[in-house]
Amino acid sequence: MTLNEAFGLAFSHYRAGRTGDAVAVCRAILAAIPEQPDTLHLLGLALLAAGDVAAAADRLERALAVRPDFAEALGNLGILRQDHGRPAAALVLHGRALALRDWSGGRINRGNARRALGDHEGAEADYARAMALGPDEPMPANSLGTLLREKGQVGRAVALHRRAAVLAPGMADAWRDLGHALREGGLLTAAAAAYGRSYRLDPARTEMMSYRLFSLQAVCDWTGYDALCRETAAIIDGDRGVALPLGTLSIELTAEQQLRSARLFSERLVRAAHAPPYHPPPAGPRGRLRIGYFSADFHEHATAYLAAELFELHDRDRFEILAFSFGPDDGSPMRRRLVQAFDRFHDIRNAGVDRVAALVAEEGVDILVDLKGYTKQSRLDLLSRRLAPVQATYLGYPGTTGCEVLDYVVGDRFVTPPEHQAHFTERLVVMPDSYQINDRRRPLDGRVPTRAECGLPEDAVVFCAFNTTYKITPSMFGIWMRLLARLPGSVLWLFEANPEAAGNLRREAAARGIDPARLVFAPKRPLPDHLARYRIADLGLDSFPYTGHTTTSDALWVGMPVVTLMGGTFASRVAAGLLSAAGVPELITTSPTAYEELALRLALDPAARNALRRRLEETRLTVPLFDSRRFTRHLERAYGTMWAIHTSGAPPRGFLVPPLPPGAAP
Repeated sequence: MTLNEAFGLAFSHYRAGRTGDAVAVCRAILAAIPEQPDTLHLLGLALLAAGDVAAAADRLERALAVRPDFAEALGNLGILRQDHGRPAAALVLHGRALALRDWSGGRINRGNARRALGDHEGAEADYARAMALGPDEPMPANSLGTLLREKGQVGRAVALHRRAAVLAPGMADAWRDLGHALREGGLLTAAAAAYGRSYRLDPARTEMMSYRLFSLQAVCDWTGYDALCRETAAIIDGDRGVALPLGTLSIELTAEQQLRSARLFSERLVRAAHAPPYHPPPAGPRGRLRIGYFSADFHEHATAYLAAELFELHDRDRFEILAFSFGPDDGSPMRRRLVQAFDRFHDIRNAGVDRVAALVAEEGVDILVDLKGYTKQSRLDLLSRRLAPVQATYLGYPGTTGCEVLDYVVGDRFVTPPEHQAHFTERLVVMPDSYQINDRRRPLDGRVPTRAECGLPEDAVVFCAFNTTYKITPSMFGIWMRLLARLPGSVLWLFEANPEAAGNLRREAAARGIDPARLVFAPKRPLPDHLARYRIADLGLDSFPYTGHTTTSDALWVGMPVVTLMGGTFASRVAAGLLSAAGVPELITTSPTAYEELALRLALDPAARNALRRRLEETRLTVPLFDSRRFTRHLERAYGTMWAIHTSGAPPRGFLVPPLPPGAAP
């Protein structure tokens, strides 16, 4: 057999996925011709496919030692370095390859390295050049579309992903990325269709089905809803693939199923499996603990509305408070307030992973607190490299992340009772009152509209359900419609998240025998005006199993009572904890029947509703839920305990934060 024939045989084995056979033939060739560069290169690729990264890198480097101008080997070694957490090294290799030959694949490779290093302008230039070099290739358009979506240029991103899908209709990733861009642009039904197409093309990517379900939930399109929920549960229970963790919170799954979903999602799609862990240097002696908060929500956002005062109230004699922001700067008053609230505010939107790790180390962060979890713009991939000695998750995501490098989750006796530890990879930190911080500077001075201005009846009961649309389930909506049927003239006031959802909910109401006109939709308004609207509603109806968070505390702050149903998961217990901390635990129910009957009883009893409203208004500044200073002291106690456990050399362990005596929170 000639060299060409043997090499052809090895290559055919490699292309067919027979990596063991490819390795064997390559080694036989090299036994006869030890430094044959093409064979060394192919052997490196085969070893990489077999999972032997070190040996693969060695063979690629040997191929380059023999033939330094081997552009393909430079490119493939660059991809290996990129995939294994060394984008700076990859950038050098891709640059050398492109100096030898300018081709679209090489431009995409270098663009990917530049993007990982935070050089978005350079990446955009490389992707654009790749499109010019390969106008009929889908990857350049898809890569550029993904970058532009991350930069907020959603319209251009949609066009580019559509182009990629037209060029390669069978490319599942193009349809996935088109779905992401459409969802970002608010075209949710179209996004669901794109995700469905991606899933059909590659059924192994089960997370695409989750994205499709989540998009349909956001527009309240419940066609095939039960079947999609059953399939999600079957995927989790049978270990058949990945489910979107955020999506599991809004369908009726158990805490154990949510844990399995989050753990697998973390292992396969979040954790930089090939990236070397970052080991922060030991913290030197200092007088103050350094707390770093990671979030994309340091702007006009629900999380900021809750937490702004926390950052301001931290005891600066004992703590340094740092922000690491990877979200937009909207130039808003809230953004300016937050920048002032921190000792140092770092905008890391365009920083690569290595730069973020170095920055956290330079700052000497002791405890890193993620405020996002699996919500929009999550960056748990950063924390997966262990950037700080202690890492915790708090506030943004009501469930376990499944990430082993997150040591703690901050909860309370409702959302994370100690007996729920088995459902979390993180250790439970149980706060004494409520896990949710609240900003006492929430505005109360918005102009209260008339019911007529809001399209509401003057002399009928107004049920209010302002939770976002993906939290509305068919079963809970059915209860709401039964309440309208049992109370003639009453209306349901909903938040108008998107026009598609409004149309679908009106159709669902009609299908249940309710006049669609009895559903009234509230458009988005500035926070003071939005909060003022709660004053003209009679009773809040909570969603389930993903209960109200900021929405519920907003209502309670203004004085509107909310009926909730408490379940067995973190997300299904949040509103119950808030109601307890607000001093109205009688509004918590534990079954759908009890929920419906309590809502009806209060709807028929104006005196009881008014008494609840008066109690909420009169105790607003004294109940634990809105005692921001007391909460901050409790959280600081939690941080102190985390750090004491760490410095003792013991592994993280769950603990209860001891409550301060009433009035003892300076």
